[in-house]
Amino acid sequence: MSFKSLSEIVEKAKTAKKEFWQIIIKDDMKEQGTSFEVSFEKMKDMYLAMKNADKNYDPALRSASGLSGGDGAKLEEFKKQKNRLLGDFMTEVMEKAVKMGESNACMKRIVAAPTAGSCGIIPAVLLTYEKQCNVSEEKIVQALFVAAGIGEVIAKNACISGAQGGCQAEIGSSSAMAAGALTSLDGGTNDDILNSVALALKSMLGLTCDPVAGLVEVPCIKRNVSGAVNAVVASQMTKAGVKSAIPADEVIDSMGRIGKLIPACLRETGEDGLAATPTGLTIMQKMRQ
Repeated sequence: MSFKSLSEIVEKAKTAKKEFWQIIIKDDMKEQGTSFEVSFEKMKDMYLAMKNADKNYDPALRSASGLSGGDGAKLEEFKKQKNRLLGDFMTEVMEKAVKMGESNACMKRIVAAPTAGSCGIIPAVLLTYEKQCNVSEEKIVQALFVAAGIGEVIAKNACISGAQGGCQAEIGSSSAMAAGALTSLDGGTNDDILNSVALALKSMLGLTCDPVAGLVEVPCIKRNVSGAVNAVVASQMTKAGVKSAIPADEVIDSMGRIGKLIPACLRETGEDGLAATPTGLTIMQKMRQ
């Protein structure tokens, strides 16, 4: 991608009198040497894969480690309870985030968004929005281009790898991508998209990557829920008029610097954090037997 910052994308959109997603798809067409139709269909295929992963969730499946599986079904059942504090939208977001993460752990087909460890956030937010807000599939695909543009800038100016920048780079990046995509769907301006990115990513700065037994299960799957909920909250705060004091591009740069400061033992090595707790070490020993 030719853009060095999110503000550059917004400025180009303003000059061309285009929406954020239109700038991104045009750039993709140029980079891939494809037509609008081909680029759009490829992104649509990604979304259909997300839909199928959600549809094909199997509550009976358990991961090889036995650590994951079945919680998505519990949350689906939880939606029926009348005494829950969360509304229908947020409860379904939680459910879908867990289902996607569990499907990944159980070796089912998912879409890395932007990574397998953070695969539940964007689908949870967008699938729920399509279902509950009755928008067209085409609008969701447009929002995915928004998410892709955000992710590209984060990858260029910081990183999207837990091994390089900690969990903030995976769950944090995905949460920011989802927040921006949701804001674009929910009537936000291009400036609103950037504000949502900033609010979402700020809340994830410093998050370490400490997978128990080195597996993308604990705490990764439940963190997808936190990332998805955080994305919705950031988008809703933007809609309410809440402004981030720090611009999105500066938050991204900050994440990159923070990632370099996180010690290697907290960057996907499974050497410290939750992985080094007595329970975490016991789980690891069982895996080795």
